[in-house]
Amino acid sequence: MNLNTNLVLVTGPLGWLGARLVEALVQGLPGHPQLAAPAPELRIRCLVQPGQTFLPLAQRSERLRICVGDLRRPADAVRFCDGAKGAVLLHTAGVTRPFWTQNYFKVNRDGTTALLDAAVKAGVRRVVAVSHAAACGGSPQPGALLTEESPCRPRDALGRSMLALEQAVAARRGDLETVVLRAPQFYGPNPPPAEAQRFRRLLAGGTVVAGPGTNPQSLAFVDHVCQAVLLAASARRAAGQLYWVADRATPSAGEIESTLDRLLQNEFGQPPTRRKTLPGAVFAAASALTAVLQGAGLGVPSLARFAGTTTALACSIAKAERELGYQPTVGLEEGLRQTLRWCVEHSVAKTVATAAKPADA
Repeated sequence: MNLNTNLVLVTGPLGWLGARLVEALVQGLPGHPQLAAPAPELRIRCLVQPGQTFLPLAQRSERLRICVGDLRRPADAVRFCDGAKGAVLLHTAGVTRPFWTQNYFKVNRDGTTALLDAAVKAGVRRVVAVSHAAACGGSPQPGALLTEESPCRPRDALGRSMLALEQAVAARRGDLETVVLRAPQFYGPNPPPAEAQRFRRLLAGGTVVAGPGTNPQSLAFVDHVCQAVLLAASARRAAGQLYWVADRATPSAGEIESTLDRLLQNEFGQPPTRRKTLPGAVFAAASALTAVLQGAGLGVPSLARFAGTTTALACSIAKAERELGYQPTVGLEEGLRQTLRWCVEHSVAKTVATAAKPADA
């Protein structure tokens, strides 16, 4: 693994993607020859929020150092980037489920801006920032593939804040090398508490609410996004670019549900999940209510996610394949199998009950 630097800065190292990314930097990313062996001289500096438990992270490698700080405080960003001339910054931190709408923007937009200011001042060479598919807002038509040139029409505060993150990164193209990766919903091992709770319900055979199931849903296995981040950190032609990164195939929501049912029944001894199918008008009403509540300053992330149940989201990864050498190799069934297996082996109920706060997105 050659990232053209001996220092990597990582934000959000305790989040779903960030934790896997740090592990890959320390041990390599299996299944990808050019990323399989970590550089022995590489030093890794991680930014964790005040109050987060970071001892297990710090013990992963003697080459890893922890900096405690909050992106909402510019001085913390300056301290994190101090002495990082020529480094690569991997920015995975962000919030996706805050109670107040303003916190989307305080972290995803303003925190990113402060981090970029500090990175430029310190002489950081390249930043790779991970954004969310919500910045685009969904496919205009169910069969249309979203590309990097598709117009962005975010539907909620999360999407608007992530689009603002992308714009903040793009505004610094003249000051350092920038790359933005836009990914849809993650899945895979080591999910954060909110996602773990969802899989817990599935494993317990509970009832879930579903739409008609015909809408396409691009997903991103967490190792695939990790691969894209590492490739974007070193690919020369990636500077100044935006890339969609996701799995190779785009299943429908119904195909995702049937795959889960098959795994639950055949490999985990659970009956198929009971689903309560609601008409599209219910989700449209939820979307309208989300807009009203978020306009009043309430984040309502659960309602916003419910409203997006029937949203069509199908993205093209052709540009990332062509310019980064991106190669997603894990299929939907295997990725969901690994997700469910991790939840069983790591006692999802205990994970959810003892979590002090959601991890960074």
